Amino acid sequence: MAGATQYLSSINGDAKYGFQRREMYKASLAGTVDPYDRHVFLCYKNPESWASRVDESVSDLLPKLLSSALKARKDDITVKTKLTICEGGDGTEFSDGDVLIFPEMIRCRGLKDTDVDSFVEDVLVNGKPWASGVQEVLTGSHIFVCAHGTRDRRCGVCGPVLIEKLKGDIEVRGLKDQVFVSPCSHVGGHKYAGNLIIFSPDAEGKVSGHWYGYVTPNDVPEMLDQHIGKGEIIERLWRGQMGAAGEEGEKGDGQKLLNGRDSKKSKKYHQGSSNQSNKEENVGSCCQGANGVSCCRDGTSEEKSGSEEQGRKGLSKMSSWIGTLTSWRS
Repeated sequence: MAGATQYLSSINGDAKYGFQRREMYKASLAGTVDPYDRHVFLCYKNPESWASRVDESVSDLLPKLLSSALKARKDDITVKTKLTICEGGDGTEFSDGDVLIFPEMIRCRGLKDTDVDSFVEDVLVNGKPWASGVQEVLTGSHIFVCAHGTRDRRCGVCGPVLIEKLKGDIEVRGLKDQVFVSPCSHVGGHKYAGNLIIFSPDAEGKVSGHWYGYVTPNDVPEMLDQHIGKGEIIERLWRGQMGAAGEEGEKGDGQKLLNGRDSKKSKKYHQGSSNQSNKEENVGSCCQGANGVSCCRDGTSEEKSGSEEQGRKGLSKMSSWIGTLTSWRS
């Protein structure tokens, strides 16, 4: 009897919070990512220990300090930056305090509370190597799956299932040393769960973060084979990407896909968008939109997301920043 009760509870939970919920596939996905150009992940503990707003929790000092430092220096950080928490610690790919920076593919090891201000100054404001820490280059493809159950039950139900499926299929394909999966905190868009972001280099080595929503375990093979294997966007699940406005004045002329072809359909991703106000913030936290505006009202609410065109100014500064790091690594 207990087994039957547990089974029914699982079915009901999936219908309300999981991949069978009524809201699945009801909303349009394309254009639900606000423009931004750099994604910073702080590796810190695990989803079960994260507070609903982990970057504001007094008991989670490191995320709070890093988030506060980014906000305090927002006028000095020329590249529009988003902060998210991901899993760290023993038995995981990364250690607590590691900071991952995309698209630069940089890992800064072992950030401590006392290092936060110097780290932000050196790396995120001035684009220099971290003077008091260890930096190294990341390799392979990195997938971040929202599993922030204390923030929203849907992500807490869907995220772990997707992570297990991804890791299993990655192992079967012999990709354990090439594709890495980590649970992450809220990225915006509870109602689109399962949510994930893929950072994967194309044939030229360029990296861009692509966001997907409504992802189910049945979609995982396609994610690995089509997006990571072939560099082709899965349009029906695609929410948008980091630096979505395009490069070298190409916006409006079709987005460049990872495999180098142009997608005519992608023009609709930018329709109805407008240039950003100069007053918008450059820094967004894991519990904020990319413009520093709270993305949800409470732990179970659905937020509204819109897409705006990103001007060329931020991208040109981004190129300069990457050039500085590239020169250092050489």
